[in-house]
Amino acid sequence: MKIISSTTSKKWDETSKKIKNNTETNIPDITVYTDSLLQKVDGIGGAFNELGWDALSVLPKEESKKVFNELFSEKGANFSMCRIPIGASDYALSYYSSNDVPEDFEMRDFNIDRDKYILIPYLKEALKVKPNLQIWASPWSPPAWMKVNEHYAMRSGDFENAKKGNKMNPEAEILNNATAFKMQERYLKAYALYFSKFVQAYKNAGVSLFAIMPQNEIAFQPNWPSCTWRPEDMAYFINDFLGPQFVKDGLETEIWLGTVNSGNPNYVKTILEYKSTAQYISGAGFQWGGAKSIPTVHKTFPDLKLMQTENKCGEHENDWTSVERSWKDIVHYFKNGSGSYMYWNMILDETGKSAWGWPQNSMVVIDKTTKKVTYTDEFYLFKHLSHFIQPGDYFLKSSEGKNHIAFKLKDGRVIVMLYNAKETSDTVSVKVDDKNVSIELTAKSINTLVF
Repeated sequence: MKIISSTTSKKWDETSKKIKNNTETNIPDITVYTDSLLQKVDGIGGAFNELGWDALSVLPKEESKKVFNELFSEKGANFSMCRIPIGASDYALSYYSSNDVPEDFEMRDFNIDRDKYILIPYLKEALKVKPNLQIWASPWSPPAWMKVNEHYAMRSGDFENAKKGNKMNPEAEILNNATAFKMQERYLKAYALYFSKFVQAYKNAGVSLFAIMPQNEIAFQPNWPSCTWRPEDMAYFINDFLGPQFVKDGLETEIWLGTVNSGNPNYVKTILEYKSTAQYISGAGFQWGGAKSIPTVHKTFPDLKLMQTENKCGEHENDWTSVERSWKDIVHYFKNGSGSYMYWNMILDETGKSAWGWPQNSMVVIDKTTKKVTYTDEFYLFKHLSHFIQPGDYFLKSSEGKNHIAFKLKDGRVIVMLYNAKETSDTVSVKVDDKNVSIELTAKSINTLVF
């Protein structure tokens, strides 16, 4: 048995902690039920974006390799699943898609040429370290010519604390969650073909995608790339166009519903119960407001695979408050059926700024001037989880509480993650099978206990 601990001042401390065997009469604070296997783990990781590769490009090759090893090697965070954008995200260098030629319904001019110079080299460096890394993709926006307002964004000007407007005419805004996609059949057919060509082009470039989700944050109208869809329209697109196109082209890539940021569980229910749409959908991904709907969705569709698709991005604080926020979400999602969990930007420069000026958190911060590489508190939070937990492991039932979760690994070991939220050290007793132990936890610490 061992315990690894991290605080804001001391990371990944593997020195022996005070672990004391309890008598059978001691009532444990936490009981782990190793015979109650819940959902299977599909993967844990983060997102690749253009600005991450841009930050990495300042490092000497050997220093860059160290970063990839820290993220993807078995000795490091050991990430097993990651996401990419299809076209521009808010962390792309600029607007773009894989076909910006208006009314090219046959996708004659479809290409991933830009990705071959940015995202694909980024992915291939990770795949050198983790060849079986699972990668999935989603668009923030369709090509602008497929949208009603013919603009990548939904809202004009600034957004929240972002200081760079997008020059959209305010009269082109779509702010009421109406479907922003042109719902004519020629556009729907073309968009289904667009997805299929993207999957095939990436495979030909040496990067296989295990899944796609048709739209990032399906109910949100920011001033960066985005596109809202009514659930009835998304169901129609998947059922009548996207699903059949993937079948026709013999694609093994899965279609997942997402990413769902609606707090109303009826959004997912409407899509899954539309005609035969469910036959094409392998799972559902949730982020942000979707946290409110995932408990009901899990109860309503207990056999549906679930994923947390984007960890809350923060405001570039990159401190222990980020750990506390992320920990709460990790517990919430796993306890409500999620089998996978994604961080947002794994790597950013020292500003953390998107192309629209919003500074956000990252696991790795690279100072472009000094070339200094910093691993943030959240990196270690995720390492405490993903270093051990891999696809095929199981989430375990445990006693009630918001500061622990447990997993059973394929090799039989049991992993218990513990968070001490107190400003002082705390002693917690944990029972796993016939082992009943007390552990002294450092103040404000994340801990991984290995049985």
